[in-house]
Amino acid sequence: MNSKLSISFILGGALMLTGCGKSLSEIGAEYFTVNPSPLEVVGDKVPATVTGQIPGKFFVKNAEVTITPYLVYGDKETASAPYTIQGEKVRGNNQVISYENGGTVTVPVMYAYTPEMAKSDLVLDFQVQQGSKTYALPRVKVAEGVIATSTIATAATVEPAASTDKFQRIINEKYTADIRFLINQTNVRKSELSSDELATLKQKVADAQGNAKLEVEGINIASYASPDGGVKLNTRIAEGREKNTQKYLNETLKKDKIKEFGELTADFTPQDWEGFQELVAKSNIQDKDLILSVLSMYKDPEQREREIRNLSTVFDQLAEEVLPQLRRSRLTASINVIGKSDAELLAAFNSDPKSLSIDELLYTATLTNDNNKRAAIFKACVDNYPNDYRGYNNLGMTQFIAGDYSAAKSNFDKAQHLAPESNEVKMNQGLCELMNNNLRNANDKFGAAAGAEGLNEALGVYYLKLGDYNNAVKAFGNSKSNNAALAQIMTKDYSTAKSTLSAISTPDATTYYLLAVLGARTNNEQMVLSNLSQAVKLDSSMAKKAATDMEFAKVNISSVIM
Repeated sequence: MNSKLSISFILGGALMLTGCGKSLSEIGAEYFTVNPSPLEVVGDKVPATVTGQIPGKFFVKNAEVTITPYLVYGDKETASAPYTIQGEKVRGNNQVISYENGGTVTVPVMYAYTPEMAKSDLVLDFQVQQGSKTYALPRVKVAEGVIATSTIATAATVEPAASTDKFQRIINEKYTADIRFLINQTNVRKSELSSDELATLKQKVADAQGNAKLEVEGINIASYASPDGGVKLNTRIAEGREKNTQKYLNETLKKDKIKEFGELTADFTPQDWEGFQELVAKSNIQDKDLILSVLSMYKDPEQREREIRNLSTVFDQLAEEVLPQLRRSRLTASINVIGKSDAELLAAFNSDPKSLSIDELLYTATLTNDNNKRAAIFKACVDNYPNDYRGYNNLGMTQFIAGDYSAAKSNFDKAQHLAPESNEVKMNQGLCELMNNNLRNANDKFGAAAGAEGLNEALGVYYLKLGDYNNAVKAFGNSKSNNAALAQIMTKDYSTAKSTLSAISTPDATTYYLLAVLGARTNNEQMVLSNLSQAVKLDSSMAKKAATDMEFAKVNISSVIM
């Protein structure tokens, strides 16, 4: 899109080699080029390079010319840094232009971008010092307009990271009770049936009967024998304990008229070496490390038993403190506690939000796509659970989506105070910094937010605003968003950009505007007009934007923006 424009110094009068009576009387545009032309926004700046080829026998030997590039827009103008060149007879430190051979002049241009610059002219101003004379030459226009397509990038469309709930509709609870047996005995003793643990287990199973919110998933009986006594004997004992415990449980369930108890399962372990090792490790037995060493050295059950019995100094202590605890049947009731349904949660929020836990409230917010409704739920979170950062973060998220960035930042800051290490909060604070064009602060926040959901999208916008389009493309990856397509447009990957825009599930005015830009850049006039028409239909302000957009300078768009 670059065009070649030039400037010539036409030396008026008689430009004699003696240098006497020399003056610069006319200015033309023939020997300078501007790159790019039109100018183009990069990040928040408008950079360009003006290059001049000054021919030989042209530049006055005693002249010093200061060139100042001005961007003129409306009734305003902004100057870039001046650049001075001088003839061979001038004593100074500026670039010297040979009278005989001429030379190349490169003038860097840089402006801080403002939207008014879209419709503008780049002109060169010349101030001449020739001997004792100082005078100005007429300004020369060398480029027209500023393309600001990159400024379409916005953090406003990036979804802030939500703090997740820990809601579980079904919570499994397990209740256990042990029935102990005497050595080598299998009968269930009455004295073992009055423990608090067994009473609680039976009551929990009874409570589940007819309760839609409680479900007994099953009851398991695991019977054991201590590892002293040999495998054959212990098998008979453990099996007998299992049968007698199961008989007791069946009789109890029948007596208490409990029919809903899921699956009743039973198994037995002849020699409970695993339990033995666990109890020894937790005990205060003096030589427990020696016992544990024996267990690790020998895997054969009979040899293990022999070696441990040989430890006569500690075996009596084992027989008194450890082995009796292994002669048991363990009853385990697995009960599912079923939480509120989606409909019940919504009804509870509408009638009494205080009746819901923080995780129930956070989950309830996921049941609606109405941003205002979600905001109301998150407001209830911060009102009822002010010490949980998730409510503040998610309330800020809804405010950010609604465009209330000041309120969003306030709540993100409150969340950060409660949870300084939260990655999602840091990312959201970074989005607010992006909205305020505080790129350094945004970078700091994003750098500390590794793993936050949506971080790559936020980073993509950050790189776009920085003018680093290649890294923006990498950050967006396979994202299907306007911002991602914009990054592809800025790297001139027009085919991929078109595919990205076509894949956006809910295209908006910006989507169609970018498609129109693609049409202009690929010389497809019909693509420009049809998509620009749709963009204006969805957002009438797009007509005013398009009217001064240099992207469409070569297309007659009057029919779709009027």
